Amino acid sequence: MTDFYKLKTDKLFIDGSWQDSRSGVLHPVINPANEAVICEVVQGSAEDVDHAVAAARAAFRRWRNTSAVDRTELLNAIADGMERRKEDLIQAVSQALGCPAHICKWLHVEGPIYAMRYYAQHTDILDKTEKAGHSLVMREPIGVCGFITPWNYPLHQFVGKVAPALAAGCTMICKPSEITPLQDYVMAEIIESAGLPPGVFNLVPGAGPVVGAALSAHPDIDMVSFTGSTRAGIEVAKAAAPTVKRVTQELGGKSPLIITADADLEAAVRWGCEDVFINSGQTCTALTRMLIPAEHYDAAVAIAKNVAEGVTLGTGPDAFMGPLSSARQRDIVRGYIEKGLAEGARLVTGGAEPPVQFEQGFYVKPTVFADVNNEMTIAREEIFGPVICLIPYGDMEEAIRIANDTDYGLSSGVWAKDPESALPIARRLEAGLCFVNGGEFNYDAPFGGYKRSGNGREFGQAGLDEFIELKSVQLPA
Repeated sequence: MTDFYKLKTDKLFIDGSWQDSRSGVLHPVINPANEAVICEVVQGSAEDVDHAVAAARAAFRRWRNTSAVDRTELLNAIADGMERRKEDLIQAVSQALGCPAHICKWLHVEGPIYAMRYYAQHTDILDKTEKAGHSLVMREPIGVCGFITPWNYPLHQFVGKVAPALAAGCTMICKPSEITPLQDYVMAEIIESAGLPPGVFNLVPGAGPVVGAALSAHPDIDMVSFTGSTRAGIEVAKAAAPTVKRVTQELGGKSPLIITADADLEAAVRWGCEDVFINSGQTCTALTRMLIPAEHYDAAVAIAKNVAEGVTLGTGPDAFMGPLSSARQRDIVRGYIEKGLAEGARLVTGGAEPPVQFEQGFYVKPTVFADVNNEMTIAREEIFGPVICLIPYGDMEEAIRIANDTDYGLSSGVWAKDPESALPIARRLEAGLCFVNGGEFNYDAPFGGYKRSGNGREFGQAGLDEFIELKSVQLPA
């Protein structure tokens, strides 16, 4: 894509057509690498939400009764459109988020295309019934859904909500982040071209306190799925509570990586650092607390320093790490770095000052802290930036205690001499995900957390089940 102004960013997509917003307000989308305005996107209002919900409610009466074959064809048509417009999707995410395009391709786009096709093969869920004694258990779609997606993995989370909802026969209203809304516009065009019936998919961008709040509280919305901060997730749940709608949340994390004494230290530390630095540290599952055996601690610190100082910044074909998503996020991360220094952590490399030759753009240096303890702010709060905390441990019992000593429970990691040795440790970690010896994210498996990291699951069969209501029909015995 060479011109983002070709997208209908001054319009909402409601009931199968591009429409004006009641608000008329536009919000700039900023390229965080050069601070230039890419385009302006309309901001929806509560009245726009009402309009979109009415369209989705009317469409649900028809869409829920479509055949599995029809829904499969439409989801595959959407996936085909994503393939055709892959470069548009890459550029839409890359330019608004700042992730280098060559990384954006595999990190942000190819997986969601796979996930769309995955759910195209699971549209028969409504046809499945089970006997339970003298009862018959049926499955029905939950209804009209409100989706609030984040700025850090915008297409990933869009597809993680939209694809299973479509497969299950639900209709929806989507609200992207104001920071990264462009891929949703590309997807709306793809969905329109695929021939999805009017009202099934609706796009209403806007501010969280306006559009997000209206979606959460709306009496005609049956489910809200939110991805974002724990603070905002609590507000969504509060707003949704009076209407007793289903709420699923994928929230924050402060995830540990336990490296065992018999692990390949070089491979483990390098992988752990790259896991944090990818996407500029703006990953909810990032393993930002690296737990290292005391006897290997100094060596691990040296490896982490080497990895961090070898990271190439920028957005070009050789870059590994781009800028932070916004000036606000950059300033938040710099504030945490200064807090770490004030609390006595040892700065191994990086720091709060701008990287050399990157005074323009929202860049932060890849930063490594050593001599961190689990009571420090940087070890307890989600920084959402390229900052790693190295924490020593004496034995495995201490490592597991430190790992689980957190309000969060989204992700975790273990690197041992082999996967079999890691599994007993993984079982003891209080987190919804565990990456063992560099295992990759799997779209076929459930994604979600424990504790203050949220509730509900996305992707895999479990992600589809979130959009289903169970009906028990009692037959004569």
